[in-house]
Amino acid sequence: MKVVTWNVNSLTARWPRVSEWIEANAPDVLLLQETKQTDQKFPFAGFAELGYESVHYGQGQWNGVAIISKVGLESPTRGFGDDDPEARIIGATCGPIRAYSCYVPNGRALDNPHYAYKLAWLSRLRDLVAQRADAWPYVVGGDFNVAPTDLDCYDPSAFEGATHVSAPERAALAALEATGLVDLTRRLHPEEPCYSWWDYRNGAFRRGWGLRIDLLYVDEVLAAATTASYVDREARKGEKPSDHAPVVAEFSL
Repeated sequence: MKVVTWNVNSLTARWPRVSEWIEANAPDVLLLQETKQTDQKFPFAGFAELGYESVHYGQGQWNGVAIISKVGLESPTRGFGDDDPEARIIGATCGPIRAYSCYVPNGRALDNPHYAYKLAWLSRLRDLVAQRADAWPYVVGGDFNVAPTDLDCYDPSAFEGATHVSAPERAALAALEATGLVDLTRRLHPEEPCYSWWDYRNGAFRRGWGLRIDLLYVDEVLAAATTASYVDREARKGEKPSDHAPVVAEFSL
């Protein structure tokens, strides 16, 4: 079973790239972030033609998350069930797993109200995950907008005093992991940067100036069943790519 998370940075702009990647790689479950579409515009029919069911939580030109599955899609949930106005989390049961696609707030700056919102949002995610049922293997994937450690950042000094590397953000991720989840990429590749995002500016991709902020958290059941995990850097190349690359995990399920 192949599960993928990918921030596509506008599904409208990236549909040719996304559909071609799906046809070439045949994921079983694809977690999408930053679709930047309303539910009315989302290409449900396009995914169906590719053989996938899909569920979307849209917000027009901002945010937006989706789950695409060819192994079934049941019991979808959108948001945390509170009054959060931003479309940032969606969940569904896909065949043998329960999956969540997350687009964590950016935070903007340490003194910005959006940073406090980011920390509160991560706390709500931790609470949601902590209540999970043991009946389903669990995947929580997406763009977390946090580099968990200095290994996950090409130059930590360049981000000093900024978001994505601050101690409270990293502590929030550690609290999420402490619910019994595994940062799959880091477990399989403990010493490799495995960057998943590169700025469009300054030739960052070519220079290797990246961050590992697209993460797949799984429970120990899935961690034990993992046969591979990798970042598909090829998807970051070519014409009009997303600034994020897909993060792929394969399981013997």
